[in-house]
Amino acid sequence: MVDSWERARHILEAAGLDPGRLAHLAPLTGGTYNTVEELRLTDGSRYVLKIPPAASVPGLRHEKRLLVSEAEFYRSAARVGVPAPHEVSAGDDFLLMTAVPGEPWDGTLTDVEQMALRAELGRQVARLHRVTGPGYGYPSGALGPLAPDWRTAFTAMFDAVLDDARRYGARLPRPVDAVARTAASAYGALDEVTDPCLVHFDLWRGNILVDRADGEARIGGLIDGERMFWGDPLADFVSLALLGDIRQDEEFLAGYREAGGRSRFDTAARLRLALYRAYLYLIMLTETVPREAGEEQRCWVQERVAPELVAALDEIAESSWPARSAAR
Repeated sequence: MVDSWERARHILEAAGLDPGRLAHLAPLTGGTYNTVEELRLTDGSRYVLKIPPAASVPGLRHEKRLLVSEAEFYRSAARVGVPAPHEVSAGDDFLLMTAVPGEPWDGTLTDVEQMALRAELGRQVARLHRVTGPGYGYPSGALGPLAPDWRTAFTAMFDAVLDDARRYGARLPRPVDAVARTAASAYGALDEVTDPCLVHFDLWRGNILVDRADGEARIGGLIDGERMFWGDPLADFVSLALLGDIRQDEEFLAGYREAGGRSRFDTAARLRLALYRAYLYLIMLTETVPREAGEEQRCWVQERVAPELVAALDEIAESSWPARSAAR
């Protein structure tokens, strides 16, 4: 087994940094898949090192080469001036990045601070959505090459997590085949998407760092971009309002529109949003099996996530979107 300090020094040296300056190495908590460590050098500079699990560790199909997607996210964020870590060095088995200031968004913020931060976040997400990719899907190639259209990419993504649910025997509130049929009835709405935009897809509050260095709360950085894909920007609205409804977040939407983001919620958009909610909640329910989640976590996803999956599927089933649009 490779010693963590030895591994960190080797990676620093490969990145052109003096390994002898490594003064501090400690694990960071909060992640559920990769090993994450903080590195601090003698000059006070801070870095974050991510190491993926061994290939033999069970996971979902889309979780192969996640760090490729994460590095792509950070490069893209830098292009549009959104605060995020900067890639320092990367390889098949690691990603070394700069640390960004702040702590995960928590319950200590005042209502006034939260309103200002949500508007700031809206502007930042709108800037992210200006970045477009060379095709649709996961840049990691975990599910194959990028697709030429969003319907092809997203249906492959959805089918992959359904296959994972079958393979792991995940406890879902409805049979897998029934979930598949309901989702397929809305796939025609995916054809409305014509640009493969950058989608983080994991922007819940734990991945939004809030910095108070100058006394005023501001967003220090958006982190953990390993779930990013090229697709419909509307998909980001799911984690941004995890287990809720982004349409209720007036401050975020105001900031998003101010920075040029488009957020119309017509029938096709509402159907797509329901599909993306179903996709994320399927992932959250299914991953508890390969992650070997504890009883408390399993109970939480059944009590909180499963009903949201049902609600998304019901919204699709009750839609008046023309059935013929689901087929090509």
